[in-house]
Amino acid sequence: MKIAVLPGDGIGPEITAEAVKVLNALGEKFELEEAPVGGAGYEASGHPLPEATLKLAKEADAILFGAVGDWKYDKLERALRPEQAILGLRKHLQLFANFRPAICYPQLTGASSLKAEIVSGLDILIVRELNGDIYFGVPRGLRKSPDGPFEGAQEGLDTMRYSEPEVRRIAHVAFQAAQKRQKKLTSVDKANVLETSQLWRDTMINVAEEYADVGLSHMYVDNAAMQLVKVPKAFDVVVTGNMFGDILSDEAAMLTGSIGMLPSASLDKANKGLYEPSHGSAPDIAGKGIANPLATILSAAMMLRYSLGKTEQADRIESAVKKVLEQGYRTGDIATPDGKIVGTKEMGDAVLKAL
Repeated sequence: MKIAVLPGDGIGPEITAEAVKVLNALGEKFELEEAPVGGAGYEASGHPLPEATLKLAKEADAILFGAVGDWKYDKLERALRPEQAILGLRKHLQLFANFRPAICYPQLTGASSLKAEIVSGLDILIVRELNGDIYFGVPRGLRKSPDGPFEGAQEGLDTMRYSEPEVRRIAHVAFQAAQKRQKKLTSVDKANVLETSQLWRDTMINVAEEYADVGLSHMYVDNAAMQLVKVPKAFDVVVTGNMFGDILSDEAAMLTGSIGMLPSASLDKANKGLYEPSHGSAPDIAGKGIANPLATILSAAMMLRYSLGKTEQADRIESAVKKVLEQGYRTGDIATPDGKIVGTKEMGDAVLKAL
């Protein structure tokens, strides 16, 4: 099984190294090949997604991704910025379904900014559509305003758009995920304002007819953001578009204590996927050896489960992570008064020992 390892920028290489260490300890015959991406890709070839890296990603059975981005690249034209690498991979590989679980481990209820009774036992799955919406809609760009009260002024233009087939395919993914959990699905939109969201809601209602065993509810995105903080355990599976999903999944991450604990999977229709931590490249702490590698290690577990068919090995990794938390190991982002504060490598070593 061939795994493309794309460490990227900032803390990406540090956290990815720990996940690779865990994968190599499983006793499986994985072929791991590394390639530059993001800022590292730009430095290597003048583009954030080099042709050789894209070729490797297409050939691999799965992709383990670190993080991309650094402030020093902010002055580059948008097409050459590190973040274009992840957008490009999603587009070229048709990774349209993003799974972002938000689980509050019992040992980390004290690390959450919310009261323990609000987050204890929290287990949410956010299913985010990845290939459409305002991130990919055209037309887009900068121009002189052709009309309106500020005609002739410089303006930015982005287009929010979804087609019915796009919404339908992510709806099926979400309903099927809900069938494997509590059979409860919340669709988040802004149908009271946006035509795009009205199409989204209508399509969700239509697809729901094929899943009589799943209860479907709808919520406007502003209310959903509030309810995630107020009563997060009222949710089970949440499905939403690209922009809303980007924002809500980060909010859900902090309910668990730290975004450094949240893995994610981005899948195509055949379950080939790209696996990455939900957090960014954190250039301010890069090289200091203090980043939390657990989200990346848990992303590797998701890779084993969804793309490589190694459920037992995925369970082993997840159990090892739970064990190190029970043993009190903590990186700075999940520090608790009685915790043993360790660095990136030490946390990875603790997971290895638990395995």
